[in-house]
Formats: sequence, structure tokens, C-alpha cells
Amino acid sequence: MTISSISELDLHAYVDGQLDAARRAEVEAHLAAHPEAAAQVHDLRAQMHALHGSYDAVLNEPVPLRLTNTLQTRPWPRGLAAGLAWLTCGLVAGWFAHMPAPLPAPAAAVFAKDALAAYVLYAADQRHPVEVPAEQEAHLVAWLSKRLDVPIHAPDLQPQGFSLLGGRLLPGNDGPLAQLMYQSPDGERLTLTVKHAAQQQSNTGFKVLEQNGTRVFYWIDRDYGYALSGGMDRARLLAVAHAVDGQLRR
Repeated sequence: MTISSISELDLHAYVDGQLDAARRAEVEAHLAAHPEAAAQVHDLRAQMHALHGSYDAVLNEPVPLRLTNTLQTRPWPRGLAAGLAWLTCGLVAGWFAHMPAPLPAPAAAVFAKDALAAYVLYAADQRHPVEVPAEQEAHLVAWLSKRLDVPIHAPDLQPQGFSLLGGRLLPGNDGPLAQLMYQSPDGERLTLTVKHAAQQQSNTGFKVLEQNGTRVFYWIDRDYGYALSGGMDRARLLAVAHAVDGQLRR
């Protein structure tokens, strides 16, 4: 079977969940073979999460009762109503054009969503789950440390039943991210995503984000951000997160 050409519109439709099963399978095969397209999908998902975080609360607000009553009790001539509708559209567009940019969602939550999206994308990839394999661990750690401009360490998770599979560099909202992938003997995978925090902070403690059967525990420790993602149950993933934190705490 020949896979048809995948366009940027297909990537957007894939992220939005608008493809049928056959086309979705074609796009996923394309992503598995083209890391640059997979990275683009990761960026699109990050943008989508940021937009939802900024505007969902506003879009879900109910229409004020006084406006509802006005519309119900004061019929307008058709021509005048149409004119007012166009005027309203113009005013709203002008307001959005001149309003200040929305405040970003909390950086830690955005980081967690990015880490979880990257886990979903790459943990399922059987051929190219990592850029640099564990056999080149010294090179991987040195490369990621240089790109993030802080020392990166790959914790030993053998006691928890996971071996280092390798890692890759990911794009982030405020700088590159390092992703380390681990795998159990039965093929179960988890990822540790690391970021260089813009400002040094005290340890925030563990927070959790869950989505479609996968979850991520994330925390900030001074000038590092960590996010551990996996499909295992919450208690087991939290135990691994404690093990990671215990090794990486300075």
C-alpha cells in the first residue's frame, strides 16, 4: 500500500481529531517516519493546550441574563438587526485587536502538558522512539546538558524495573526540553522530561495531570523542572517519581 502525501492541513486535522480512522493511520505512519513532522505535531498540540488554557473559561461563561432578556423582549427590524450585528462584529474584532495579550497559563502546567503530549507521541513509536540510544548515554547526557545549558543526569531506574532506552531534544515554550525514555522488560515505557527553569524556585512538590489513561507527575526543584509521564497506575508512577527526585535532588 502506498501512503498518500501528508499535507500540513492533515497535520492540523490530526491534532484536532478530525480525521477518519484510515487517514489517521496514514498520518501516524508518516509521523513515525518523519521526526520533523512529529515535532511539528508536538508544537501544534502545545499551542492548542495554551489556547484552551487562556480562553476556555471565557468561552464557557453563560450569557448574562440582562442581555438574554433584552434579546427576548425587544424585537428589531430585520435591516436594523443585521446592521447592528455587523457593527458588533467590528467592535469585537477591534477590541480583540487592541486588548493586551492574555497572560500565559502557569508555566509548570504548560510544561506538564507538553511533556505528556511528547510521551504519547514518542512512547508508541516502535522504530524511532529516541534520537540517541542508551548505548551512547555519555554523548546523550553531554548533548542535552549543552542544549539546556545546565547539567542533565539520567537517573538509574533499574530498581523500579526500567532501563534507559535513550533520549531526545524537544521544543518548549521558553526553551528546549530534554526527554529521557525508559523501558521495562515487557515493553512498558515512561519518559522523564527535564527543563531549565527561568528562575530558581523551591521544590513545589508533586502535582499530577491525567488525560486519556496516561498521567504525568511534575515538580519544580530550584532551577529544574521535571515531568515523569507514563500509562501505569498513579501509585506506581508516583513511586517512580519519588525515586527520580531522590536521585536528582542536589
